[in-house]
Amino acid sequence: MSRACLVLPPRSRFAGEPLPSHVARLLGRADRSQGDGGIQSLFEVLPRGWPAAAVTRQADRGDAAHAMWLRADPAYVRPDINGARLLAVGETLGLDAADADALLRPLRPLFGDAGMPIDAGSPGAWYLRLPEGSPLPAFTAPDDALGGDLFDHMPAGPTGRRWRALLSEAQVTLHQHPLNAERQARGLAPVNSVWFWGEGRLPDRVALPFGRIHSPDSTVQAFARAAGARAEPLAAWHANDAGVAFDLRHERRLDRLLSTWIEPALADVVARRLHDLELRWGDGLRLDVRRSQSMRFWRRPLRVLAESEPG
Repeated sequence: MSRACLVLPPRSRFAGEPLPSHVARLLGRADRSQGDGGIQSLFEVLPRGWPAAAVTRQADRGDAAHAMWLRADPAYVRPDINGARLLAVGETLGLDAADADALLRPLRPLFGDAGMPIDAGSPGAWYLRLPEGSPLPAFTAPDDALGGDLFDHMPAGPTGRRWRALLSEAQVTLHQHPLNAERQARGLAPVNSVWFWGEGRLPDRVALPFGRIHSPDSTVQAFARAAGARAEPLAAWHANDAGVAFDLRHERRLDRLLSTWIEPALADVVARRLHDLELRWGDGLRLDVRRSQSMRFWRRPLRVLAESEPG
């Protein structure tokens, strides 16, 4: 029987916004559970973790085996009165291959002298190949750092000191790059930093319980391909017999999320075109909706999305 999953933002993004009565009724009758939130909960990765650098490197270049990798993506950091904020990373900067090569040229000696060659797998994805046994701090993924104070997301502790120094040197190197003056003259953000994240080796196993996933995120697409699933850009709602997942974490409007995704999916459950629909909210709440739940008249409708709702 066909099944589908919608990976959704945290409910706090829509707290207080009411749900339409027919949606509230169906979600109120759904089976509830609490687990890990986010897209990572959809995948089984062994050893456990999210080694994005190695997985995307393998997708980009096919040479990630037998090495430790770290993303060092191009980034735009804007100083403000309280410090600095990370405002853009990687693909969102719109670099082409010539731009990436020009920006990487002065960075190669910096990282090469540190024993970790830097290169690009694609214009917006830059990689460091790390020496064996490199001690690494915890790095913050771009999605968790964007818009935040840069210093709140710097690698911490004695192990992080080296990486803070490297980041500072990279910022000094990029600050005066002539390409940035050209970009600013065209109204584009400068590339004045790099962002370290996604450390790790290729996992032994990646599995996904769906035959296809639609996501705008190239990292999610790379993990899906590692799991042997079809990975495609985000497309209109549809179900299929192999099972399909949709990565909707980026959506910020509840009305659009409902009309474009949740309501059509629920309609397919009611019409028996879809056997099982799973809604995975970013805060960890999971709702499993099936046609057989229609007789649960005693269940209260889920009228408002709020993290205080019992789960």
